[in-house]
Amino acid sequence: MSLAGKLAQGCAELGLCVPAGTQRRLLDYLALITKWNRVHNLTAVRESAKMVSAHLLDCLAVAPHLKARTVLDVGSGAGLPGIPLALMWPQARVTLLDSNQKKAAFLRQAVIELGLDNAQVVCERVETWQPQRGFDLVISRALSGLPEFLKLAGRLCAAHGTIAAMKGVYPREELAQLPPEFQLKSVVPLKVPGLRAERHLVLLNPQR
Repeated sequence: MSLAGKLAQGCAELGLCVPAGTQRRLLDYLALITKWNRVHNLTAVRESAKMVSAHLLDCLAVAPHLKARTVLDVGSGAGLPGIPLALMWPQARVTLLDSNQKKAAFLRQAVIELGLDNAQVVCERVETWQPQRGFDLVISRALSGLPEFLKLAGRLCAAHGTIAAMKGVYPREELAQLPPEFQLKSVVPLKVPGLRAERHLVLLNPQR
């Protein structure tokens, strides 16, 4: 099956209505990762067919469970999940935060080449960055354990907002260590088309 077919089938299995133009831009993004991966080692997964499931569909799987006008992707790396979400949600403002200069350079190039007018790149350390206001959604795919993620990035979530952590297996031990300033809203099991590994989305709210 072609990459386009694999992506279209995966979106359908997730129950997502993704316009053809958006699907093309998602595949353009994948091609950009593949190109930069040859030099900068952005992701461990290098085969395009595997990237459709491991990167694109893995990130798109969270979309039905989230809603936000302003999004912060903490430790964005290659732009996951921030860039797929920015493509899915053209009305949202997405900030891609990463302290690594090479990854930030890739993110800026991706924003330009994909024409992502609703995304911006910030090259700062999460613990020292001081934005003007909090975000509706603070999300991370692979930053750290939950307690550390909340310690570093919890303050960046608006009082009414949601903190989302993308996890593999059910993070039982991490959930037992949640600080009292944050309330567990839910842990959503995700089934990612083409991916056999477990996936969970942890949703929390700040208690202020």
